[in-house]
Formats: sequence, structure tokens, C-alpha cells
Amino acid sequence: MHIMEGGLSWQWCLAWWAVALPCLIYGVYQLKKVLAADREALPLLGVTGGFIFILSSLKLPSVTGSCSHPTGTGLSTISFGPWITAVVCAIVLLFQSLFLAHGGLSVLGANIVSMGIAGPLAGYALYRLLRTTSVNIYLSVFLVTALADMFTYITTSLELALAYPAETGGSISSFIMFLGVFALTQIPLAIVEGIVLALVFKYIIALKPDILIRLHIFSEDKIMAARSNI
Repeated sequence: MHIMEGGLSWQWCLAWWAVALPCLIYGVYQLKKVLAADREALPLLGVTGGFIFILSSLKLPSVTGSCSHPTGTGLSTISFGPWITAVVCAIVLLFQSLFLAHGGLSVLGANIVSMGIAGPLAGYALYRLLRTTSVNIYLSVFLVTALADMFTYITTSLELALAYPAETGGSISSFIMFLGVFALTQIPLAIVEGIVLALVFKYIIALKPDILIRLHIFSEDKIMAARSNI
């Protein structure tokens, strides 16, 4: 979910920008470093950005009266890490707030933290655990993508809970309530998103395994083994 324009007080808007800005600055540094080392990474970067834009633009009504959407960050997280993903998400969220009325400029920092930083960081931690194990590549992509999606909504729930504590139970009670609002729709969405991006990764392995090897996303042996099963 993108928090809507005016959904947070200016104090919380500034607080989340204070979290987001250092991550974005480091992400820009990492992005320049990757592109300087391998310009052929640019098409893959464009593909990952396109998936984030398209999937996160799909507003789906929730059975609890809110709305949900996929995030699309799993592929970028695996391919380029969480900091570059934060930069890509910031650009996507800016365009969505300006041209699609999806989210808002005042809450852009909070939306970057949830979708561009917290979700990708959780997914990247799982990716680092799985990348050198015997776990199938496609299962790894599925799990990382689903976790990144779910953790985005956990973080959004936290942001809203801190801004709108309940009269009884405070922020903890609000956090549980917001999680319940999102969970019924977001859990199946995260599963579907994981399947879709695993299939996309399979397509990339079939067509451009060399770029995945050069970026050290998975070992060459693991990528070639996955390719042989296509």
C-alpha cells in the first residue's frame, strides 16, 4: 500500500525522510559503481524498474475495505541489492505520486522506507542465506520476492500505527489492526508475485545467463544447472 497524500503528520514525514535519505545517497553511489563496472547491467536494471512500476501500480481492492498491490521489488533486490532497489523505488514512487495519484509527495519518504528499503532489506537478507545453499534458484527467487512484499506491508502497518495509536493499546494495538487489514489480501498477492517473478527469472536465465554470472547473483554452476533444466 502507498500511504496517501496527507496520511501522515509533517513530523512523521520528516522522520521517515531522515531514514530514507542516507539509504538513497548510498544507493546512488552503488548504482554508479555497478554501471561503471558493467554497462550491460543497464538493460537488466531497466527490466527490474519496469516490473516495480507495473506491479506496484496495480491497485487491487482489499476485502477489508483498503487496497493492496504487489511491489515487484524481489527481482531488483536479488539482482542489484537493497540500496540500488531503494533508488529505483524512489523514482517509481515519485512518478506514481505525480501522474497516477498513487501515494503522495508529502509521504514519499515513508513509502520509500516501506517499499524501497525495509522490504528489499528483508528479502536481501533471505537471499544471502539461500544463494550458496542447495535450494533451487527459482524457489529462492519466490521466497525472497514474497518476503520482500510482505515485509513492505508490515513496515507500512508500523508507520501507520506510530502515526495513529489506538486509544486502548496504543501503537501496538494499531499495528495489529493494520496488519489484519492488509493480511487477507496481501498474503495471496505475495505468493502470486513470487511465482510471477520466479518465472521472469527463469526467462532471464534462458536468455541472458551471462549478466547474472557477471553480477555474481548466483554461482555459475548453479545458474547453468538451472538453465539445463529449462
